[in-house]
Amino acid sequence: MKNDHGFDEVKRILKNNEESLKSIDRRKFLQASGKVASLALGLTIANQFNGLSVSAEAPSFKSYPFTLGIASGEPLPDSVVLWTRLAPDPLNGGGMKQQHDVPVKWEVARDEHFRNVVKHGVEFARAQFGHSVHAEVYGLQPGTEYFYRFKVGNDISQVGRTKTLPPFTANISKLSFAFASCQHYNEYFTAYDHMAKEDLDLVYHLGDYIYETGQSGDGADGRIHNTPEIYTLEDYRNRYALYKSDVDLQKAHEAFPWIVTWDDHEVEDNYAGGVPSKNDQTLAEFAIRRAAAYQAYYEHMPLRRTSMPHKDSMQLYRTLTYGNLAHFNILDTRQYRDDQANGDLWKSPTPESEDPKRTILGDEQEAWLLGELDQSKATWNVLAQQVFFARRDGKMGAGDNLSMDAWDGYPAARNRILSHVRDHNISNLVVLTGDVHTNWANDIKLDYTNPDSPSIGVEFVGTSITSGGDGYDIGSYGINIMKENPHIKFYNNQRGYIRCTVTPQSWQSDYRVVPYVSRPGAAISTRISFKVENGKPGLQNVGQAIAAT
Repeated sequence: MKNDHGFDEVKRILKNNEESLKSIDRRKFLQASGKVASLALGLTIANQFNGLSVSAEAPSFKSYPFTLGIASGEPLPDSVVLWTRLAPDPLNGGGMKQQHDVPVKWEVARDEHFRNVVKHGVEFARAQFGHSVHAEVYGLQPGTEYFYRFKVGNDISQVGRTKTLPPFTANISKLSFAFASCQHYNEYFTAYDHMAKEDLDLVYHLGDYIYETGQSGDGADGRIHNTPEIYTLEDYRNRYALYKSDVDLQKAHEAFPWIVTWDDHEVEDNYAGGVPSKNDQTLAEFAIRRAAAYQAYYEHMPLRRTSMPHKDSMQLYRTLTYGNLAHFNILDTRQYRDDQANGDLWKSPTPESEDPKRTILGDEQEAWLLGELDQSKATWNVLAQQVFFARRDGKMGAGDNLSMDAWDGYPAARNRILSHVRDHNISNLVVLTGDVHTNWANDIKLDYTNPDSPSIGVEFVGTSITSGGDGYDIGSYGINIMKENPHIKFYNNQRGYIRCTVTPQSWQSDYRVVPYVSRPGAAISTRISFKVENGKPGLQNVGQAIAAT
């Protein structure tokens, strides 16, 4: 039962203690983003931006309005979403004094110099949504690279690269993508600088894009949250602005289309559905907070209008089909789940946690997922989701010690999915996971008590971009936990992301890690690579400790 404390008092304290950081200097920002030359060129053609006239409502800005960068996402064979948010004073609510919608021009070209513009138009930066822009561009060619930019008033944005999906039924020989999660602002996002230089088709982000917590902890070189814990819409907007001011994160967004889903820190650590994890809010107060957090998430992500929030709910689970090669089911394991069992996050199984009615997806999303798996014609069937899927006994020696926040806290829901995969002959199940700030590679089994039980799929768990600090390699904990869990084939506590190369014959995941995040400039290396062959579920170690690049 959650205690009832004064939510108005919480908001008053937050408001009285909020201190905004200085606005980003335009020239420094542009230099850091490496776009000075292209923007200077763009400014010379500001009044002939594809022949479109600027509405009288379009303001002139004293400060650069594209301080939060640009992004693309949600690719389809003929379409992509282009995103930006007008924020001349990014950490002060955006700094937009206009309460009306602002017209923003966009254009899409086949070349980064915009000599061959193929689409252009105007999308409004909606005041209701923090003057964010979500331009859904249609009429594009499938499997094609494009470049895009925005213009408002006399200002031109950075230039981004995006790519449409191949036709849904096309025979695809290769897909390259990366997935990441858990980026705490206290440390440097160096891994994104390296990711931006990879040869990728797209990127998945699996949650914890921001952290809602206050200013505790020592930030690297003064990198620290700019306010106490966030509760209101303005709070969440300012927190996203802080994160999106990071140059390395902006580079990764500019380089590839992103497909995003959330976990818990976009609202509150370990919340479950409509239930907060802390005792400082009633259910009604938490509903207000969650609605604010969901709106801010939409405002800052390259999502389609179908994901526009409604009150305190938001449609986020969906699919992405990459030809006949891979069918991605992007899940939401946070919004619809039952509360964590047993009143703790690490517990032995109990009748409560083993209740066959318990759900982590909600009945509607679970039925949708099983239907998508049945309808898939792709070689690889993927769950892109948030929390640890395979069983993981975290206690050495006798007894179980399972995470009630992960699928171990909802074993009946996991069993329903895996039984369906087995009974319906779903091929090549691959689960992509974030959340735990460490790297893991797991065989997925129906019976974890039997080491000889055949594998039914594999799980690649990616570490954090920064959360947890510098980290270390395997150590004694990793060695012991793999002994306790023989289906776990790898553990590592360094930071980075996972790069995946998918073909009709195999799936390879490379664990890309940096040695430190407490200061900039870290090199990146491939710590280990695992391969899965088509039709042969089970991990194969194909390389370790490759030299840094």
